Amino acid sequence: MANATRVRFCPSPTGNPHVGLVRTALFNWAFARHQQGTLVFRIEDTDAARDSEESYRQLLDAMRWLGFDWDEGPEVGGPHAPYRQSQRMDVYRDVARKLLAAGRAYHCYCSTEELDARREAARAAGKPSGYDGHCRDLTEERAEAYRAEGRQPIVRFRMPDRAITFTDLVRGEITYQPENVPDYGIVRANGAPLYTLVNPVDDALMEITHVLRGEDLLSSTPRQIALYEALIDLQLATRVPEFAHLPYVMGEGNKKLSKRDPQSSLNLYRERGFLPEGLLNYLSLLGWSLSADRDIFSIEEMVAAFDIADVNPNPARFDLKKAEAINADHIRQLDPKTFTEACEPWLNAPYAPWAPEDFDRAAFEEIAPHAQTRLTVLSDITANVDFLFLPEPVEDEASWKKAMKEGSDALLATARTRLAALDGETWKAEELKAAVLAAGEEHGLKLGKAQAPVRVAVTGRTVGLPLFESLEVLGKPRTLARIDAALAKLGGA
Repeated sequence: MANATRVRFCPSPTGNPHVGLVRTALFNWAFARHQQGTLVFRIEDTDAARDSEESYRQLLDAMRWLGFDWDEGPEVGGPHAPYRQSQRMDVYRDVARKLLAAGRAYHCYCSTEELDARREAARAAGKPSGYDGHCRDLTEERAEAYRAEGRQPIVRFRMPDRAITFTDLVRGEITYQPENVPDYGIVRANGAPLYTLVNPVDDALMEITHVLRGEDLLSSTPRQIALYEALIDLQLATRVPEFAHLPYVMGEGNKKLSKRDPQSSLNLYRERGFLPEGLLNYLSLLGWSLSADRDIFSIEEMVAAFDIADVNPNPARFDLKKAEAINADHIRQLDPKTFTEACEPWLNAPYAPWAPEDFDRAAFEEIAPHAQTRLTVLSDITANVDFLFLPEPVEDEASWKKAMKEGSDALLATARTRLAALDGETWKAEELKAAVLAAGEEHGLKLGKAQAPVRVAVTGRTVGLPLFESLEVLGKPRTLARIDAALAKLGGA
């Protein structure tokens, strides 16, 4: 039976999901699964100007691709439905009314210009520049005068005149003094609720016990704690949740990784062919580790070991090279059938440069084990095997100049003669290697130097899959034809 632990992941559907968001989702999911608790997936879509249905669908698709399941939320339902804030407006209006009636919130008629002027004056005097409480104890006569001027008030929450202390599960005890946490807006003048209201109200009504989120939201925590306490007094909540603020993810130049950074886009990693388990393994290391001497592990192992108290509060730097190396390890761990299936998207349009009818699945499955040990991301497969399915190898001028030195035509001619002597029974990697080795010896070359012109003639590149296994799969007629084409280009035919 599930225990009482309840966590939530509550993104806004604005643009493509980014890796910082995925890291937050991962830690919440792993925490819920480790605790055998409940993960609530909630959509914060009250910003009509920025939210979109397309982004909402992308979020759901991303969660499914990553392998995250949720216990309550879109497409699953649950006792606290609906789980999209845009469908919960009546709830927020009702809570705002109750806060006003109880004196825990009040109407504020200050204009933007007045607020700006008073902030500037406070700064000039060396005082805190937050809201100064101008409308906190407004008389009804003054409020009526403001309304007569046509002013539309916002609703402000009344912060308690005391310090707020809480224990962050990552950072320890934190205290905020009242002068640094002024009264704040919870409903716009047009009646639209703000994040500052809807987020804690949903957490309260959905009985969230732990809030795991980014460090950038740390400063809003004392305001939310005060609001939870008000909701408890109104019997709309039963507890203040525990908080854990996850470290920043830093990008290039030691700046916080933002949605605008190209390397932050989840879609980029999907298109390049990162495995979900490889990407999640790396993202888990941004603030947490399974052990000091082990970077590669399964998501199941992470869930079994995950403790929020082990998260490091210091900023974590996103290292693309390390992410790629970890992903390559996960590719190597796939069983052959899973690997070939995972490669499928990159063997077809728009990624594959060959005609669909030229693709030979049997040939691919034969070469796949040799490719699997060399890929960093799945999209690498296309360039690794294109020589098998294109009518001619890819023209790479740099590779040609590097491999085709003086005397290469003679070497190729000798190699062709020896390869032509092999028949179907002996067209195997070991015999192919012996033939090229013997050709090299005739010209005073070691295998490395001898095979370079053959590789470029047949595959178009100086680097690639093991040459002799490649020739075995390519077959004798096509191999000899490509050597002939290279000899013609060298003028040696």
